[in-house]
Parts: sequence; structure tokens; C-alpha cells
Amino acid sequence: MKPNKIYKGNCIEKLKEIESDTVDLVYFDPPFFTQKKHSLVTRNEGKKYEFSDNWESLEDYLTLIESCLIECKRVLKSTGSVFLHCDKIASHYIRVTLDKVFGMKNFRSEIIWSYKRWSNSKKGLLNSHQNIYFYSKTKDFKFNQYYTDYAPTTNIDQILQDREKTSNGKSVYKTDKNGNVVLGKAKKGVPLSDIWQIPYLNPKAKERVGYPTQKPVLLLKQIIKIVTDEQDLVIDPFCGSGTTCVAAKSMNRNFIGIDISDDAVKLADKRLEEMIITDSALLNKGLDSYLEKSDYEIALLNSINAIAVQRNIGIDGFLKNHLNNKPVPVKIQSKHETLDDAIEKLEKACKRKKYNLKIVIQTKKEENSNRLFSLNSDVQIIKSEKLKIEELKEKIILSQKS
Repeated sequence: MKPNKIYKGNCIEKLKEIESDTVDLVYFDPPFFTQKKHSLVTRNEGKKYEFSDNWESLEDYLTLIESCLIECKRVLKSTGSVFLHCDKIASHYIRVTLDKVFGMKNFRSEIIWSYKRWSNSKKGLLNSHQNIYFYSKTKDFKFNQYYTDYAPTTNIDQILQDREKTSNGKSVYKTDKNGNVVLGKAKKGVPLSDIWQIPYLNPKAKERVGYPTQKPVLLLKQIIKIVTDEQDLVIDPFCGSGTTCVAAKSMNRNFIGIDISDDAVKLADKRLEEMIITDSALLNKGLDSYLEKSDYEIALLNSINAIAVQRNIGIDGFLKNHLNNKPVPVKIQSKHETLDDAIEKLEKACKRKKYNLKIVIQTKKEENSNRLFSLNSDVQIIKSEKLKIEELKEKIILSQKS
């Protein structure tokens, strides 16, 4: 079976056509045993897509899942993994089936895909998550570690300081013989957790094609990036509208999609031609109420590859890379601050911490300095791009006048 193609047919029969030990990742989003017929009309009402999720019995449903998993295990490399997407209806039965086929020892994670959904009048708690079970074929599975930013409530400047235990077992900040805080090693951030807050597809998203239960490409990209590398082979035995294949193609992975529906295959082929992927403003901006930095301040920090620090009057961020094994704090001159004030606040925030370098981002022009103290050599001034452009405009105007 050739890669980078969508195949129509029964998933189990088609999987049998794939050579053993050749696949790096199997992701599948099978029917959830809802006992319903799912249908959805495209935005222009030009096409209705539907599939049946009705079963004679739970046993019939689980037989399909188990048979598919057996073939998935066969085609996977020893370093390969399977991700099975489900919800609360039959997740407990599916977990047992996965243990049966892949073994309890090869269970890696239960990923909770959390999202905001519209409310409904149903009695009880609002459903706002789905489950994705992550199993590997062996203990030697491929895994790419990724890191996320610290929570806005985290005092990053404290994390970057070493700690030690007192004689009473209390954790305190480590200091040298002169009383200066000992600074720790560079931190990459927080390892990616098993709770993923990725928005459900907006009804108006360009990516949405009107297929029932369509998942966002961003969700599949996250799965693909943690267990595969470029040119690896990704298979989706229930590919539906082709989201997995679109994600794989966008990340330079090979893929095979399988679906029994002719409409689904045609739709997936169309999506692979158009390659429309919706970005998420929610993921880019975040909703956490602890975020105090403006978009402009975040952009300034991003421009020098720094991470933002919240709730610190003297430090707005730290460079992601250390200098001589020590953090580099950053202060942004606010619109109501003189450059001297910004430097002084940074110095106070860094007291007793022997940083090799401190950075102040100058955001506005100042004619004269009223500095009452000498500027230490470890403080460097960087002009913002906006300020550089303003100064360039002034030079051009002066040159034209002369």
C-alpha cells in the first residue's frame, strides 16, 4: 500500500495490506458507541455528510475495536505508538481492550483533550473533554519531549534560583558566603502534560468542512510531533474528513488514511489539496487572568527571545538562553518611566543576585539623562524597533532640511 494516499474500504482489511513493522504512529478516532446516526450540513448547505454509529451490541463494537488494534500492533514498528480517541461512553471498555492487545505495561498516558463548548439544557455537568489513550508497542518507543511556558502565577525569577535544605529540612534559597543568591541552571519550561487545552473547532473556522465529529488539525499536530519525526509514517484507519492526513502532510510526515465512506474519501482528498489549517487565537493569546503583559510588551520580549514574567515590578522577562550559566533579566521602559527609572527598578529587583547581564529595552526617546548613579557595565540598553524607526525618520527629515 503506497503512502500519502486515502484508501476506501474496511479498515481491518486495508490494514492487512500494510507490511508488518513499518508504521511509526497509528491514530484513530473510531465511532464512540453513541448509538446514533451523525450528520452535518456544510455551511453553504451544499452537502450533507453522515455516518452511522449504531451497533447491535457492545460486544460487536468492542470486537471491531479489538480487531483493529491487533492489526495496528502488527504494522507498528517496535518504536511506534497508537493513540485511540474516545469519550465517556465506552472509554472504560476501550481501555481494557487496549490493555488486552498492547499490555498494561505499554500504557503511556491518558490524554485529556479539554475545550470550551456551548452550554445545553441537559441535566448534569457539561461535557467539555474527550480522552485519547496513548500506548506504545514496546518500552523502546520514540518520544520527543516538548516544553510549555510557565503558568502566569509562577515566579520565574524564583525558579531560576538554587535551593537547599536547612538542618530542619526546610527548603530555602541557596546563598554564597557573601549572602548572594546562587543562581541555578537554565530551565526549558514545563514538560508537556497530559491535559491539552486546544479549542474545539469554531463553527466559522475556515478549516471546518461540515463533517460530523471533525477534530482540529492543531490537536493532531500535537500528537504527531511528540512521537514522530519527519518522513515517518502515520496511519489513520478511521480517517473521516482526513484531519490526521492533513496534519501529517503539513509536518512533512508520510501518511495513509482509510475510510469506508466514499464521501469521506473524496472530502479528505479535497482537503489534502487545499491544506486549510485554522490557527487558534485562544492558544496564541491565552485567557489566564494573571497575564498582565500587553500584546506590545509580549511582542518586545518575543523579539529578543525572552519569556514573560508576571507580577514583578522590576523584571518583565528573562532571556530563554542563559549567559555563562546565569539568567538574563529584562526590563521594558514603560510609557510613564524615564530610562533612569527603568534601570533603577531593574537594579533593585536584581539586588543580591549576581547576574552577568541585565537588559533594559528603551521604548521612547530621551534628550538628557538625570542619572544620579553610575550605570553598571552589566546593564545593556536595547532600543525597541519602534524607537529605531522614529529616530530614523527624524534623521531623514533633518537631512532633507539641510
